[in-house]
Amino acid sequence: MSFTKKTIKDIDLQGKRVLVRVDYNVPMNDSGEITDDYRIKKSLPTIEYLLSQNCKIVLCSHLGRPEGKRDLRFSLKACAERLSTLLDRQVGFAEDCVGDETRAKVDSLQPGDILMLENIRFNPGEESNDEGFAKELASYADVFVQDAFGVVHHGAVSVSEIPKHIPGVAGLLVEAEVDTISSVMENPKRPLMAVIGGSKIADKIDILNRLVDVADFIAVGGAMANTFLLAEGISVGKSKADHDEVPLAKEILVKAKEKSQKEHFIFYLPQDGVVAKSVDSNTQTRIVDWDAHVIAAIEDYPKQPSAETGQVLEDEMILDVGPFSGAFIAGGIQLANTVIWNGALGVTEVAGVQGPTGPFAHGTETLVEAMLGQFGHKPFTVLGGGDTVGYVEERKLSEHFNHVSTGGGASMELMSGKKLPGVEALQDKE
Repeated sequence: MSFTKKTIKDIDLQGKRVLVRVDYNVPMNDSGEITDDYRIKKSLPTIEYLLSQNCKIVLCSHLGRPEGKRDLRFSLKACAERLSTLLDRQVGFAEDCVGDETRAKVDSLQPGDILMLENIRFNPGEESNDEGFAKELASYADVFVQDAFGVVHHGAVSVSEIPKHIPGVAGLLVEAEVDTISSVMENPKRPLMAVIGGSKIADKIDILNRLVDVADFIAVGGAMANTFLLAEGISVGKSKADHDEVPLAKEILVKAKEKSQKEHFIFYLPQDGVVAKSVDSNTQTRIVDWDAHVIAAIEDYPKQPSAETGQVLEDEMILDVGPFSGAFIAGGIQLANTVIWNGALGVTEVAGVQGPTGPFAHGTETLVEAMLGQFGHKPFTVLGGGDTVGYVEERKLSEHFNHVSTGGGASMELMSGKKLPGVEALQDKE
């Protein structure tokens, strides 16, 4: 599918003043220092193109959730400074996103100048869709450029209201995001495999249903898998699971089984897991082999495995997929040409005491190794979801995947087949 909205390359921008919505909602430490500038770097192609057109550039973004109040913990000043470093040119900064002083700075811009406005969420008008606020921001520019993919699924002034007052087109990042994600869902290089983790089925019901329709292989992990296991009659102890969602899980399983009877399709649930009685770095773990029975049989041979090797006890939690399941998923990736990943397979945020890999992150690490081609075959890889992206960004691996989405919620909405308000508000090519 080709992108159907106009982009910055479809209109004459020479010398014009342009308001660009970027997504600089970046992680920062307690000292106000940026800990990962991936999203800022992803905005550079759009900004550099606008500079090549001698545009006067005004940037707006949000950071955090200041709830319509001025809270300097969420100031974008550090982002302006980082952007200055990345571009090797001065980026001006306005202490507010509206007002007389801000307008004066906007009016003084010369071709090639860049001005970043203060956090747009400091103004309550941003999230209340205030028309006056939209008109004031729109008055800063001749053209609006939407390049903040991370927010295009929301309704807000800087998402869908500004394009009602001045022409709106897509930046290069939004174009690439929509194009890539739409293509892998509608016309992927097959086989198409999806690895879906996370916690709640309800959060991903739409994407799961669509993936059952379009994918060739779906592997489920994370706490979400526990609810599916309950639906299959497998005890999960005190694992995180949503008993209210068991009927939903059963519906998806029925749909998946019906498809597998008609064509070559796999819907895979973990067959073993890493369990523990507490979620901490020093807890003792064991492998429970509730379906495959391979590991227990090998470990206990020539004795017969005890019953508890195949059962999660009442005081235990499943915190990661087991080695058999991790290897099976990695093996599936060796046969896939396109892989979509959304959600970790275990509790990856718990640090390890024997090395960088935590006690419940081995399954996710195996998945990453397989996707990066360490077992021989490297498929086309697309990552979505905030936690997933955060995991690979923390390991400085983002550049090794084909597409790491800058928008968790937006990528899920797009994969589910939903329209994105911030994209729909832009001008059509035809």
